[in-house]
Amino acid sequence: MKIPQTPGASGAPSYPAQWACSIPRFEVSSPLMIEFSCPLDQDEALMPEITSLCVYCGSSKGNDPAYVEAARELGYAAAARGIRIVFGGGRVGLMGELADAVLSAHGEVLGIIPRHLMEFEVGHNNLTDLRVVESMHERKFEMFRESDAFCILPGGFGTLDETFEMITWGQLGLHAKPVGLLNVNAFWAPLVRMLEHQAQEGFIRQHDLKRCFVAETVEDFFTQLETTPVIPENPKTKWS
Repeated sequence: MKIPQTPGASGAPSYPAQWACSIPRFEVSSPLMIEFSCPLDQDEALMPEITSLCVYCGSSKGNDPAYVEAARELGYAAAARGIRIVFGGGRVGLMGELADAVLSAHGEVLGIIPRHLMEFEVGHNNLTDLRVVESMHERKFEMFRESDAFCILPGGFGTLDETFEMITWGQLGLHAKPVGLLNVNAFWAPLVRMLEHQAQEGFIRQHDLKRCFVAETVEDFFTQLETTPVIPENPKTKWS
């Protein structure tokens, strides 16, 4: 995408006024240390209890009906297990399909959505709990804070952003919450190959590839979630 530029008084590019934005400040004192008040022991494997599952997924339904089916199946399975779903609060795309499935199975759904998206009228108003926050940053932190683990359904830029932030925070020793890709019809296969390529080229450590497990079905996802321990990271080892 080409962003329009015009020369400024100093000769440097300036941007049209409509590109300007105001980002609300979100101040939390050491927010991630709410989860861990001391460095994690890298050698101590954890098997966290999962009562709330954060799901990152598309605000579109995608081109393959299997994506909608997987979102619904995940919602039904979580409700059957008594696991609350935490998601971005939208009524559209896979987000809406997931939430509606949980609610139809009498499960609990917490949606967290920034105010500007509510003003676009894409918020889901029939959830167990819908929280409106002031910024995307606050939304992502609240979704993290309210969740014990993360499931990644097919999605776009936003889904990738959220996913890699959680993997990175784990790599830096800021949390030890499981992250899993639900590889619906091999949707995430190109991403997995890219990560393996980055590891081969020396930008990702081999053991860090295990920070995100890959599940082929919803049942496989919950099996791995319930049986795969998480090994916390000592961030000092990243640069040693």
